Amino acid sequence: MLVCLMAPFLRPQLAALLLAGSCQAQSLDLQKPENYRPPGMLILQERTIPYGKEVIGIYAIRPASDIPGGKRLKVWQELVNDVKVRNETLRCDTTAPARVTSNGSQLMMLELNPGGFVGSHNRLSHLIWWAACVPEQAGKDPNSLQAVARKLGFSGNLIEREHLLPGNPR
Repeated sequence: MLVCLMAPFLRPQLAALLLAGSCQAQSLDLQKPENYRPPGMLILQERTIPYGKEVIGIYAIRPASDIPGGKRLKVWQELVNDVKVRNETLRCDTTAPARVTSNGSQLMMLELNPGGFVGSHNRLSHLIWWAACVPEQAGKDPNSLQAVARKLGFSGNLIEREHLLPGNPR
């Protein structure tokens, strides 16, 4: 609910203009996506884009009971005037680490190589994977985690692949 107060000593026309501007500014603040971020969301990436910034975070991380070593989570992608929330699944085991996500029209299964090379093409997947599967490494540069990956049993030599699956996105 918006509440705007009018000063009784102002002329009615001036008061109406000030009142409209004040209410409009309050309304714009309510429309900012950052005002609706879920509690406990971990911001993994924040970058400047035209007209503002993009923020990507994760929250609601829980075990996937049907996938050994799996996790389910929500990914929050915030733009200046839009928010997208995706349900995703991760495999955290050392034999087949993966991320299952959506590009809006297809499901995508991304086979990952924790401890391997991370570039701009796979950085977000690795940030999400490390934050959910090894929370104490959340937010760290994945390229600096090779030694940690080896200690956890990852070879760093897995082949990364992307599989596009037709059908309805999740």
